[in-house]
Amino acid sequence: MLRSLSTAATGMLAQQTNIDVISNNLANVNTTGFKKSRAEFQDLLSQTIRAPGAQVAQGTYQPSGIQIGLGVKNSAVQRINTAGVMMQTDNPLNVAIQGEGYYQIQLDDGTLAYTRDGNFKMDANGQLVTSDGFQLQPQISIPEDATQVIITNGGKVTVQQPGSAELTEVGTIELVRFANPSGLQSIGKNLLIETGASGTPIQGIANQEGFGSIEQGFVEGSNVQVVEELINLITAQRAFEANSNVIRASDEALKTANRMV
Repeated sequence: MLRSLSTAATGMLAQQTNIDVISNNLANVNTTGFKKSRAEFQDLLSQTIRAPGAQVAQGTYQPSGIQIGLGVKNSAVQRINTAGVMMQTDNPLNVAIQGEGYYQIQLDDGTLAYTRDGNFKMDANGQLVTSDGFQLQPQISIPEDATQVIITNGGKVTVQQPGSAELTEVGTIELVRFANPSGLQSIGKNLLIETGASGTPIQGIANQEGFGSIEQGFVEGSNVQVVEELINLITAQRAFEANSNVIRASDEALKTANRMV
């Protein structure tokens, strides 16, 4: 009976993690470029009382044994990198990646982080930066007198200036991709960093060699589906309650056994 108590406890702990993941998905339903996550599970080692295939007589084997599982554990929390909804903003500094790729962002310590959040702004020096002031890499500076900013699908940034009929090129937004984007580590602020699991970044130009195209005046929304997450939440809640009921039932059985002694 004690085995059922510990087994049900592992189920409650695993479902608590599942609920934590779902709640984070729902909390970020409006976060630009956010990718939802999914909790994954593995069964724990089973206790073998009688091994399957055990020989009971000459040429006779047990067709099945007696193995009792000892519960469940969380094996991973997988980031789901499907595309989010394209949302039109009509802001010329907002860009969305339609396809594969990440923007490169320079942190305060000089290291690079990566993001799908293309909600860029200009700082006091005309540099394109994130909402937290981190610079887009390679650096792109918009002149103060620019009357129009045009960003092509290939990431080339040009501006219109007074007194000139021609567009002036000021830089190109370069993208990177990874062999395993799910291996990137989230550090908050819509930023991800490279890890040994993600592989090294592969640099390229938008709309070329498998990289996605850049859409000006749009941002990529979260890929969280509220209805789907609510269904997952109800399922996880019912599983948590079912495991708690097992603990209560086991406790009552132990009480009955103690009274009989």
